[in-house]
Amino acid sequence: MECVVQGIIETQHVEALEILLQGLCGVHRERLRIHEICLKSGPSLGTVASEVRLLCDLEQPEPTWTVRHVGGSMRGAGADQISVLVRPTVESKVSKNVLRLFYSLGYKLDHELLKVGFAFHFQRGAQITVIVSSVNKMLKLHATDEAVPVTPGIQLVEVTAPTTTENYTEVVAAVSSFCEHLAPLGVLEVLRYLHVCIPFDFSSVKESGEAIRKLLHLSKPGISTGVVPTAAAAAASLMSDGGGTTL
Repeated sequence: MECVVQGIIETQHVEALEILLQGLCGVHRERLRIHEICLKSGPSLGTVASEVRLLCDLEQPEPTWTVRHVGGSMRGAGADQISVLVRPTVESKVSKNVLRLFYSLGYKLDHELLKVGFAFHFQRGAQITVIVSSVNKMLKLHATDEAVPVTPGIQLVEVTAPTTTENYTEVVAAVSSFCEHLAPLGVLEVLRYLHVCIPFDFSSVKESGEAIRKLLHLSKPGISTGVVPTAAAAAASLMSDGGGTTL
């Protein structure tokens, strides 16, 4: 299982976000270049439709492959009361022949993406990963060198942490607590660049100078409430509903 919070930020302010994350995480960033292939199988006798994602890490000297399946998000009264999405996931390292294998099993290509950016991996009450990336689409099959941005000027921000059915409440608390540090309540100078969609008492914040520009919105995947109008289209394209948006 994993806990997930997603958001978007304008590319011109990614550097400010990176500096903030560097201070909060206390570790160096890692370069990110992931070729993501989404495969789907249609329902057949005795089976139901399923979806898997093949992730190829192009930053490695020899590209490595991972297969990943994401289940439906946790539902119920408890899920509605937390600001983090909790969902089951299964992933495993695989060989470079994995695409051929899934094609032979009847899966078909649904879409593919190229994510380029950086990631921070750190321990803060849980093993948390923050990824900031530009999401690109391929104009030709598997042509990663010719990929173009899905939403120019907008980048995707993802905060994730692995969890289990036994400790997800603690991990949710850790992720929520970390996200609070991205809020104006924590760093006043960043008010001009960031907005985190987590409940706060802003009455205690004294802001002088130009008005706050809410350029980063973090929330459960699929919830776009609070995204500034200029970023609404980007949010619709980039923020998934737990399983990913077909492009």
